[in-house]
Amino acid sequence: MEILNKYLELGLGYAKEFAPKIFMAIVILVIGLIIIRFVVSAIEKALKHSKIDISLRHFLESLVGILLKILLFIIVISHIGIQTTSFIAIFAAAGFAIGMALQGSLGNFAGGVMILFFKPFRVGDFIEAQGFSGSVNKIEIFNTILKTGDNKTIIIPNGKLSNDSIVNYSVEKNRRVDMVFGIGYDDDIKKAKQILETILKSDKRVLENDGNLVAIGTLNASSVDFKVRAWVKSGDYWGVYHDLNEKVKTEFDKNKISIPFPQMDINLKK
Repeated sequence: MEILNKYLELGLGYAKEFAPKIFMAIVILVIGLIIIRFVVSAIEKALKHSKIDISLRHFLESLVGILLKILLFIIVISHIGIQTTSFIAIFAAAGFAIGMALQGSLGNFAGGVMILFFKPFRVGDFIEAQGFSGSVNKIEIFNTILKTGDNKTIIIPNGKLSNDSIVNYSVEKNRRVDMVFGIGYDDDIKKAKQILETILKSDKRVLENDGNLVAIGTLNASSVDFKVRAWVKSGDYWGVYHDLNEKVKTEFDKNKISIPFPQMDINLKK
């Protein structure tokens, strides 16, 4: 009983000593998180009115939020009574081990810095990378977030993005629509070519460019294939692509020009 009483007294002594500190630490933590949220929000509003690139804005907002939370954590533990100098020493000693364990995260952070520095893409660009394609929604410290055409969210680590191939469809103002249209061997080649050229010239979205082309590309086993190339503004690419398919089919049908398709003849023998 005497030993138990001693432990109880010791426990009560520690409680009297540390309870107010722990309570104040919790208060500081709560108030600190509120202040951090306010500061990050203020920085976000200030950056929106500045000329800083939107990609860099998201990165800076994330970075400031993390740094402020680390600072708040140090303040809270120092208020409890833990020596920050010894804590920092322990943290530095464990830094190497943590760094080894978080190689991927550090690589993603470095990748994010490289992306913002070299700017292979910006927020709003449509890119293809790591087997995915979509519009860049955010560039954060560790990840880049894409939005697909059907509104899916794709999160790609920055480390992989900065060390692999990226196709950026939004860098250039103009793009070339490449299409192939096949006709039958019995059809009038000159007439088909004239129809294709007329369709291109009648579409105001098709730019006047020496690279525009209508020419026979391949003599296939069952079709004569025309290569059609049309330069358009990047924003008009898919609209022109779909409209050309529809117009070519409609005009070929009107002029009785066939479009060959795979078919199989089966002969039954009794």
